[in-house]
Amino acid sequence: MISLRAAALAILTTLTLVFPAAATARDRSGDPSGGAVYPSATAAPTPPAEMTVPGTEAQLLPDGTAAAPADAPPAVQQAIWAANKIVGRPYVYGGGHRSFKSTGYDCSGTVSYALHGGGLLKSPLDSGSFMRWGEKGPGMWITVFTNPGHAYAMIAGLRLDTSAAGVTRKNTKNALAFQSGPRWRPVLRDSHGYRQRHPLGY
Repeated sequence: MISLRAAALAILTTLTLVFPAAATARDRSGDPSGGAVYPSATAAPTPPAEMTVPGTEAQLLPDGTAAAPADAPPAVQQAIWAANKIVGRPYVYGGGHRSFKSTGYDCSGTVSYALHGGGLLKSPLDSGSFMRWGEKGPGMWITVFTNPGHAYAMIAGLRLDTSAAGVTRKNTKNALAFQSGPRWRPVLRDSHGYRQRHPLGY
């Protein structure tokens, strides 16, 4: 006949083999799993606002946002993803000037928001102030086109502009490109009369 002590020892041994963590002191290393190994979680799909595409040129997406080029510097990618957050907001004169957060944006408020998102601008500027901002001439990745009345930007080959100037039924089928307010525009526009400026190093 098995003694009560022997029976208890047998049960304890079985538990130790099947549930090792249950038979030992709790792990005090801070691992809440107690050392258990779980299958790695499937990575969540990248939200459209932070998509990348191969190469050096941004790509306009069907929803009106833009995918950043994978080969662009992080600041350029962040500027594109920041602009995506305000795409489709209404045009509001002076919008984005007092604060980067606004219900709507005007031309320079839009450019300011994107540059701030990339860590390239500390506070919003109006179009006249952009004429003296940064470095003279076009940039490698970012060029701000500005005059006393309007500003827009080319970022990794894609135009960010509140104006649909230059967009026609012949050069695009994207209906969103015709709307006013902060938008990525699929085509270039006439830059005559604009001063070109760029952030140092970009």
